[in-house]
Amino acid sequence: MSLACSYMPDYFSLTDILCTEERISCRIEVTLSRLGFLDLSSESKDLKPGTKLELPLWLAQPLNKARESYVNIDIPKTYKDGYREILLADACTVELNKWNPYYYELGMYLRKFNNSDSEMLTDSLLLTFRSRFRLVMDWAQNPISDPRLNSLLPRLERDLFLTGKKAKLQLNEWLRKGSNLIKTSQSAINLKKRKRTDYELD
Repeated sequence: MSLACSYMPDYFSLTDILCTEERISCRIEVTLSRLGFLDLSSESKDLKPGTKLELPLWLAQPLNKARESYVNIDIPKTYKDGYREILLADACTVELNKWNPYYYELGMYLRKFNNSDSEMLTDSLLLTFRSRFRLVMDWAQNPISDPRLNSLLPRLERDLFLTGKKAKLQLNEWLRKGSNLIKTSQSAINLKKRKRTDYELD
């Protein structure tokens, strides 16, 4: 599975499924008939405007459309201004996995919501990733990396770390074999023979 699948709705992606299970705080904007059972603190059979409850992302997303929004989304605090300032100050010292194991994937969903914080979320995600990318690749190239890194990194960075580590091992293996085993391919030999024959016929 390519890393790009982390950012797109993908029916067969476990990463996408787990990411969209994240519960988001929502406020009901219109009366939703016969959905009162979703609010355990109410005995009404309908969800009334102003009711606050947590919905999984996969449910909150279609209810928060730009033209007719049934719910208003309150994005998680780890994506709000105070936390964005922490990342802007020094993103490399933050253990993003503790904030959310799917920090980048969830952020890519949240930036699409009709929310004031969503506008600055894209820039924050990009700057955070760019700041931490070099560090993650350095860890992948270092044979004595902290063994806890695999559990400290969010999903996207962990995938990059493991991919970089695998590429480093493959490169070392190739360099160890040396270049004396590289041979001309049979198709190149046949092409050279054909050109020589054509030249002799002329």
